[in-house]
Amino acid sequence: MRKRSFFGLTKPSFHYELATSTIADPVAIPTPETVTLYIKQALKRTSSSLKVDTPVKTGQRLVVNEGDDICAISSATGTICAIAPFLADFGREWTAVTIKTEGSDTPDTEFSEARQAPSLKTLNRYLAACPGEPEIEPLMDERNPVHTIVIYGGNADLLIDTSLYLFKQSAEAINAGIEILRKATGIEDIVIVIPEESVQNYSGHLDARMQPVSSQYPYAQPLMVLHQLTGRLPDEKGMASMGVHFIRAEAVATIGQAFSTGSLPVEKTVAVIDKQGTKHLARARVGTPVSSLLNTFDVQVNDQDKIVFGGPMTGNAIYSEDQPIRPDTDAILVQDKRVIPLYSDYPCINCGDCVRICPANVPVNLLVRFLEAGQYTEGADLYDLYSCIECGLCSYVCVSRIPIYQYIKLAKYEIGRITSAEELNEQ
Repeated sequence: MRKRSFFGLTKPSFHYELATSTIADPVAIPTPETVTLYIKQALKRTSSSLKVDTPVKTGQRLVVNEGDDICAISSATGTICAIAPFLADFGREWTAVTIKTEGSDTPDTEFSEARQAPSLKTLNRYLAACPGEPEIEPLMDERNPVHTIVIYGGNADLLIDTSLYLFKQSAEAINAGIEILRKATGIEDIVIVIPEESVQNYSGHLDARMQPVSSQYPYAQPLMVLHQLTGRLPDEKGMASMGVHFIRAEAVATIGQAFSTGSLPVEKTVAVIDKQGTKHLARARVGTPVSSLLNTFDVQVNDQDKIVFGGPMTGNAIYSEDQPIRPDTDAILVQDKRVIPLYSDYPCINCGDCVRICPANVPVNLLVRFLEAGQYTEGADLYDLYSCIECGLCSYVCVSRIPIYQYIKLAKYEIGRITSAEELNEQ
């Protein structure tokens, strides 16, 4: 990876890890005394079916209310010891369920019985909250039929080895997952996207069409891949409106492993990147506190250091080592307070660096003026918000340290939330 050039008109050049890289096997993290799981639904205590002191089994579905589709999958056998509301990114309201674990696992058998007839309903009910978080609902939308499933086998951000390791080690599970997806959806056109230098390592080993992409960042971002495949980018309705659905290789391996073994996977492979940039791989149960992983690799977190879920370009900061790893946590990045690039409320100085670096040619300097004022719809209409591929390069080069990437993510979320509310009102 090369650092940004000192010459203002030269774009920085970063490269993803490749499948030819040597990656050490992950270190197994012991089952912690408690695991905390998130159900992506608000807790309403008056109607909740969740109760403290309720025993749970490994692989059991946990729902806020009986009959809910949204769930968490218990990653250990034990007893529920706490239930509380949790405020996630963008103010989303979730439910946190903490389980006091036992010394051994008692598997739940509900999925084992349901897997006999693979269907989208079964996948959505049991797999959507498993490692990799397979997103199934878009495949069930009859208004926007999907004709192509794209599996991404690399890492969308920098410094992360997780997806790459799983892709190299899980070819059999990925093939099994592809077979299940074909049976459940009837879709034959399945594409596997990996860096072009790695194609020869997998050609003929996987039951799908191989699509090489550049190993230069950010060409493996899902929206960049979509543009390469179709020549277009989606609007506010998302990729499904174009007949394309993205799913990560880890999610496909999770599907294959679940249907092959009859048990829902509950362990997550996570890259831990310390303050010196050294990378470690860990294998832990979903819900394990971040501190357990950091302590294993002697990573000390001091006051004002930053802990990030994800990579350096698109990751999200968390506020406590007590937070658990989630089914979609690929990496934990720790930054020393002395090297953290602080954001500010300085005004844009119109240097144009964000415009020159944008791979989608979005007029970022004009767009951000509307977004920081909360005028999301106006910004989207005037300055092409949905052409943004969310690579974070604009924030990386911004001289005024404006959190452009965060403004863009917030704007897309708010427009999506407003659009969903309007559609519900029309029904």
